[in-house]
Amino acid sequence: MLTLYDAPRCPFCARARIVLAEKGVDFETVIVELDERPAWMVELNPPDGRVPVLEQSALPLLPESRVAMRYLDEQFPEPPLMPVDTMERALVDLAFERFDALISTPYYRLKNGRLTVEEFHVSLAGFDEELGEAAYIVGSDYTLADIAYIPWILRAERLLDVAVREHANIATWLERLEEREAIRAEISVVSSLVA
Repeated sequence: MLTLYDAPRCPFCARARIVLAEKGVDFETVIVELDERPAWMVELNPPDGRVPVLEQSALPLLPESRVAMRYLDEQFPEPPLMPVDTMERALVDLAFERFDALISTPYYRLKNGRLTVEEFHVSLAGFDEELGEAAYIVGSDYTLADIAYIPWILRAERLLDVAVREHANIATWLERLEEREAIRAEISVVSSLVA
C-alpha cells in the first residue's frame, strides 16, 4: 500500500494528491501538522521533516513533490502525464525550472507581506504570457507541468484573494483544469482551508 505524508494546506503536497487522483491510485494518508512538525516526521525526512513524502512497502522513501510526481507517473502509467515527444518532455522540465521565478517565490513573498498584490500580478502576467493561447502549459496536453503550477494559482485566488482570472490566458487555463475531477477535489481541499 502507498502512503502519502501530507498536509492539506501545503501546495507541494497538492501536487502529489492531484497525480494520485489522476491515476486513480488507492493510498493511505498520514496528516502532518506543519506548525508543530512531529519529531518522527523529521526522522522520516531529515533534516526538517518536509512533506510530501511517499512511502511504499520496502521501497525507499520518496520526499520532494517533483520526485514523487515523476515516480507516480512512471509507476502508474495510465493515464500518462508526461509527453512521449522528447522536446515536449524537455518543455515540461523547463516549466519546472521556471516555476520558482514565475510562481512560487512571488507567491510566498506575497503571502508573507514582502510583495504587493500589484507586484504579484507582474509575475502572473509573465505566467500568462508563457501560457499564451495554448490549452495547457506544454501545448495541447495536460501534463505534470500543469499539476505543478495549479496548487499555487488556486491558493493565490482563494486564500490570498488575488484576481488571477484578470489574466485571460490563466483564466482559460483554469477553466479547462477545473473540468478535471482531480482539480475539483483540490479546490475542495483549498476551500476547506478558508474556514
